[in-house]
Amino acid sequence: MTYLFNNPAKFADELIEGYAAAHRDKILRVDGGVIRRHKVRTGQVVVVIGGGSGHYPAFGGFVGHGLAHGAVLGNVFAAPSAQQICQVAQAVNADGGILFCYANYAGDVLNFNQAQERLRSMGFKVRSVVVTDDIASASFDEKHKRRGIAGTLPVFKAAAASADAGKSLEEVACIAAEANDRVRSLGVAFSGCTLPGATKPLFEVMRGKMEVGMGIHGEPGLSRIDAPSADGLAHMLVDQLLAEVPATVKSLAGARIGVILNGLGAVKYEELFVVYRKIDQLLTSRGLNIIEPVVDELITSFDMAGVSLTLFWLNNALEQTWIAAADTPAFHRGIVTHVTSVSENEVRATRYQDRPPLKPGSAESQAAAKITLKALEAARNAVEEKLEYLGRLDAIAGDGDHGLGMQRGLAAAVEAAKQALMAQAGAGSILIAASDAWSDRAGGTSGALWGIMLRNLGNVLGDDNKPDASTLAAGVAAALEGVRDLGKAKPGDKTLVDVLQPFSLALANGKARSLSITETWTAAAEIAGKAAQATQNLAPRIGRARPHVEKSIGTPDPGAVSLALIICAVDKVIRTHCS
Repeated sequence: MTYLFNNPAKFADELIEGYAAAHRDKILRVDGGVIRRHKVRTGQVVVVIGGGSGHYPAFGGFVGHGLAHGAVLGNVFAAPSAQQICQVAQAVNADGGILFCYANYAGDVLNFNQAQERLRSMGFKVRSVVVTDDIASASFDEKHKRRGIAGTLPVFKAAAASADAGKSLEEVACIAAEANDRVRSLGVAFSGCTLPGATKPLFEVMRGKMEVGMGIHGEPGLSRIDAPSADGLAHMLVDQLLAEVPATVKSLAGARIGVILNGLGAVKYEELFVVYRKIDQLLTSRGLNIIEPVVDELITSFDMAGVSLTLFWLNNALEQTWIAAADTPAFHRGIVTHVTSVSENEVRATRYQDRPPLKPGSAESQAAAKITLKALEAARNAVEEKLEYLGRLDAIAGDGDHGLGMQRGLAAAVEAAKQALMAQAGAGSILIAASDAWSDRAGGTSGALWGIMLRNLGNVLGDDNKPDASTLAAGVAAALEGVRDLGKAKPGDKTLVDVLQPFSLALANGKARSLSITETWTAAAEIAGKAAQATQNLAPRIGRARPHVEKSIGTPDPGAVSLALIICAVDKVIRTHCS
């Protein structure tokens, strides 16, 4: 379990503050994450990595000479928001282009893609490489769906070494992509992890058993077997990874590989060395040449007891990036000569801002804005009442943090709405302010999706007129379109779309029948509740739950459930204030 924390909701912020203070000779804290303390050459490419907190040394521990130029740090097990990503990217930008490199999780993909588009619209050159090294999470034919785990390190290192060598953005992206094509990982766990403030782990493993193929966010494994001895584990990991050798490797005899044996949190170094002893024997006996192996904790999951093995199949160019010198708080190789430090004043001058000042709304829209704030408060209260339930739903086939993410997002949305209301904003601007705060604070998939939903709804409602049933129906339809465009989910994929689409159609039907706002919303809310429960019969086709089909069937989707909860909470507000 996690023993030391204050307020669990502030855990990520406080750990980043402490981490930056402990390593202020190498890194500098900025809005959204950390960057290298020393300057890079003007005109060179910079590499920005990132992900949720709770995995130290990933991702902030990999910022420094020879590795990433900046890392975006989200909440615990939650992807950073697009706003955070833009802030770090601008803070570290050297006018030669920005490469985003991150692990393949839905929330990270959504938010990094949003940030990439925002930055491109502002004139920045941006490319992305997504790491997909976990062989357990999808077949080779669907390699693009695989998760990223400890194989992120060699990909990050290949990108950063190439960037520091002065290569162009296109060259750096190609080298990072080639590194990703040549890296394979597999992990196992003997226990689940416990988040700060939680009373039990996200999943439990019976004594004497082992999960194979678990995710770094606490997702349970894909199979459960008897726990082997240290040598038995080494055999299993090596055999499975050697069963999928990249096509570019023509023969094992003489092939060069980088090797990473990674501890996930509770398996300590002495145990890792016992396992690595056999791994070294098995690989060398098959003619493989091991180049500068790493036995360490590199990407962890709080107190999860587990390990992962990564094989990085080298060619001449990638070998040079693998052995290149690096000096970060968590990874050291060779000798690095430091250069001029960045001052905090220089960083402050680059802070990212894209939010125009609020303008007062009409009297009718300001009256609607007051009701909008009450609706957001009701939504927050409804989610807080079901916080533990939402977490349990998410832990069955995901990482168990859905309730916490929704709580963080709604709390931030309510505060932002209050500030906008004090500025006499209309209903549309209230929702847009809430959307930005929700997305920025919650991060993850839910933060990105709720951000676009509220923003699109706010754009339709505007600040001039009193919303009616027709306006609400159009706004929810725009929210649905935004979610589809951003997340690519379709009805039947077992996501919140399975609630949002029938809810939107029900609102449109109420408008066509000339029903009042109250009548329309109440009828649609009933449909939304039924649709949420019906997701228990669906098999997940996208997202983290996709590899856990059998575990997911019989349980409703947490995102669908939380959406229905919010719709029903808003229904009570509408019936009270709009009848």
